[in-house]
Amino acid sequence: MDNTAISLHELNRLIRGVIHDSLPEMFWIRAEMSDVRANQNGHCYLEFIEKDTLGKSIVAKARAMIWANTFFILKAYFENATNQPFASGLKVLVKVSIEFHELYGFSLTVHDIDPTYTLGDQAINRAAIIKQLQEDGVIDLNKELELPLPTNRIAIISSPTAAGYEDFCNQLENNPFGFAFYTKLFPAIMQGDRAEDSVISALEKIYEYQDCFDAVVIIRGGGATSELSCFDSYLLAASCAQFPLPIITGIGHERDETVLDIVAHTRAKTPTAVAEFLINNMGEIAEELDSLQIGITSTIALHLQENMLQLNTVEAQISFLLKNWRKEQQNKMLSIKEVLRKEVQKIVRNEQNTFALLGISLSRNTHQAIKGNETKLETFEKHLNLISPETILKKGYTLTMKNGKIVKHADSLEKGDTITTVFAKGQVESIIKKI
Repeated sequence: MDNTAISLHELNRLIRGVIHDSLPEMFWIRAEMSDVRANQNGHCYLEFIEKDTLGKSIVAKARAMIWANTFFILKAYFENATNQPFASGLKVLVKVSIEFHELYGFSLTVHDIDPTYTLGDQAINRAAIIKQLQEDGVIDLNKELELPLPTNRIAIISSPTAAGYEDFCNQLENNPFGFAFYTKLFPAIMQGDRAEDSVISALEKIYEYQDCFDAVVIIRGGGATSELSCFDSYLLAASCAQFPLPIITGIGHERDETVLDIVAHTRAKTPTAVAEFLINNMGEIAEELDSLQIGITSTIALHLQENMLQLNTVEAQISFLLKNWRKEQQNKMLSIKEVLRKEVQKIVRNEQNTFALLGISLSRNTHQAIKGNETKLETFEKHLNLISPETILKKGYTLTMKNGKIVKHADSLEKGDTITTVFAKGQVESIIKKI
């Protein structure tokens, strides 16, 4: 056993002592602020970062904090002097003291700030990208797309191992309304130097199958603001702005807004918020469909009621017309019988006069003539009875009527007309299907 070995606590205490004894109490440092956030007690926690000369890779990072009483003064002083919020992405000149704790490690405490220092490289680059997108006329293109109805076929760009992706899927699958969503993951790297090319590559794959999806969702978990710098990319933002499907983003916390969020159709705070947006969208559509269903049902019921009233009215009219028609036919038959009776009487009288003139010798012939005439009259009466409407109907013939009028020609009917067929006993209504 090596008796010279020391514990981790002893090592960290030695480091703390070395820093305390060998370094000045205060330093002015240049750095870019990242992940700036204040807690409920008023203390501000943030990170200071430094990037390489190309402005892509982070070469240094340090945790820092500003105590509440100092933060209250520094924040107001800085924002009043610069007319911009004290936020991530700004390059600042700050006075710090070095802290090294055996348990919590290395950190910086901010005591002062120089407000004359300009915007950080990250913020300048971001502003330049936004300006270029505006000049190119593409910054609002994706926002102008309409979300399909319903929006339930979702292409997802995310890391398959990200907690945010899992939360998003669980939220959709277990939605309280039971809405069905079809999702397809297109894996991508969501932070670091390779993120830009990886997300653009995923978009290109989705483009090949764009007809299969309603929208694209780009999601990741939270993390530090510095890890979201890959989404402040001109190529990525331009690709998303001009993509033919609506893009919905959920790539950071509420305080973080990237260039990608600005050009996206819809920006949500987190992956869970994106899922809630899609579920609420489906809920609104479901409510509209329910309202339409109720409206259609009510309209159909009203039309059925109106049609029943019309049918009852038509039925009553037809019944009334048939009664009138029967009365007219009966009156006509009575008139014909009365005419026949008078004609027969007239013939009989004439024949009787003729027979009287002819005398007794012609009595037999007269009698035969009378019998012959009576037979003719009986035949004529039978013929009249045979050709009467009632007799014709009893033989199986029918009478076709439309709107209370007798139909004599087929060309007076049209497809869909309602006709009434009168039988010797009863009547039926029909609808013309074919002529």
